[in-house]
Amino acid sequence: MTPISVGHHPRILSIEDDLVLGAYVHEHLGRCGFQVTWCQNGKEGLDIAREQAFDVVLMDILLPGLNGLNVLTQLRQSHTTPVVLMSALGAEADRISGFRLGADDYLPKPFSMVELRVRIEAILRRVALDRRPAPTLIEPSADSLRFDDELCDVFYGEQAAGLTRSEYRLLETLNRNSDEVLSKAFLYQHVLQRGYAAHDRSLDMHISQIRRKLKAVGYIEREVRTVWGKGYVLSAADEMV
Repeated sequence: MTPISVGHHPRILSIEDDLVLGAYVHEHLGRCGFQVTWCQNGKEGLDIAREQAFDVVLMDILLPGLNGLNVLTQLRQSHTTPVVLMSALGAEADRISGFRLGADDYLPKPFSMVELRVRIEAILRRVALDRRPAPTLIEPSADSLRFDDELCDVFYGEQAAGLTRSEYRLLETLNRNSDEVLSKAFLYQHVLQRGYAAHDRSLDMHISQIRRKLKAVGYIEREVRTVWGKGYVLSAADEMV
């Protein structure tokens, strides 16, 4: 697992080939107290991300040589560093692929520097919460999910679901409030730690990935269900909500 920097200046790796945007991001985040490393192609970014410890990787999808999705695929083979993808507004297929490959968040271009900073700070808060000491829990039965706060993943039997940090926090929150419908606004605010906007589909994408990954390990006792007009609930598959 990739270590997290412990100083007062979180380390950001920015992989962006647009010279104007890259320089602007580098300057703005630097003024905000982040320690920023900037590179302009995917191969160099992947090498740096593997060799050094970063708190967040900020990466464009359309990169020369090795594109952002390929970089993410290779990075996830050995590192759990949170990754924020950037893509053109409307490039939904790329964003869905990014979440499937393990991205933690995405920013549609164009975006404001204020939103970029807020998104990064939200990820840093989530990581800090994920690293808190795990409470003492009753040993789960063999047919239930086992939540591992240190690995930020769930296990069914011996199989890990392979959740991202954001997916883990969503599922863990739904599990703690089992059979209670949680609104999208609540989940955005308390899990993704940002306000809910109608055009933002990142929550829906995370939920879709949770469902797919739980099904892949054979867990069918409960499922994340959509309650139209209300939100999401983790309940027995055949239970009426």
